[in-house]
Amino acid sequence: MTTKELQEYWKNEKRQCKQIKLLFEITSTRIVEHNLSKYVMYKIIILQTGSFDSNKSIIERRYSDFEKLHRNLLEEFSEEMEDVTFPKKTLTGNFTEEIINERKLAFKDYLRLLYSMKYIRRSKKFIDFLTRPELQEAYGCLRGGQYTKALEILLEVIGLQERLTKGNPVAIVPTLCAIVVCHKDLENPASAFEYGEEALSRLRVHTSHRYYIPLLDTMIALAYELGKDFLSLQEKLEEWKTKKDPIRVLTLKELAVREYVR
Repeated sequence: MTTKELQEYWKNEKRQCKQIKLLFEITSTRIVEHNLSKYVMYKIIILQTGSFDSNKSIIERRYSDFEKLHRNLLEEFSEEMEDVTFPKKTLTGNFTEEIINERKLAFKDYLRLLYSMKYIRRSKKFIDFLTRPELQEAYGCLRGGQYTKALEILLEVIGLQERLTKGNPVAIVPTLCAIVVCHKDLENPASAFEYGEEALSRLRVHTSHRYYIPLLDTMIALAYELGKDFLSLQEKLEEWKTKKDPIRVLTLKELAVREYVR
């Protein structure tokens, strides 16, 4: 390699290894009245530093969601959370502009502080707070056959989920596979195959993962339908079968609909 090529190589390596940093903004709120309950929803915009708007994610959470997160984190990270303050409940005035604005700022600082702590930002409890409600809704739509709506939500959430789990590439495999299922049932085999390839690449050294064989089966069918090379995929499947006892494996769709069942 020339000196210039070597410099470019290391620049790309550093770019890939660079930690993704996220910023949290709470831009607006809305008051929800549902049956006999009334609460405030906080609109949270999550931005990747140094990126354009295409990398932002938007979610909504209420006070009780933040409170549950705080309680859960205290169970596991009591020492790390020692100096973390949480906005207290008030008996009156919860819906005044003053209190709502105070909490907007407090929750923004709260999320920023949690994210600054490595073990907390990597914890399942923190990641679930930011992604689980949307994923539950998406899988609910998938189980109900609403594939277009499920796909829309999954594509919204997967970018954030990927940035939050950057050090764990296998973490988003279930979401990628749910996207494959939606595209397949919407008769978009090319898109299904594209996301399936991404999922398979993350399972290359994780062949015992519960999604590996169902995904391989689906990819073989998609490759055959699209006129792509399915023999290499078939070989991987046969290789796996020679190492394992013959058992019934769930299909990719059967596996996907079992995720996030309340």
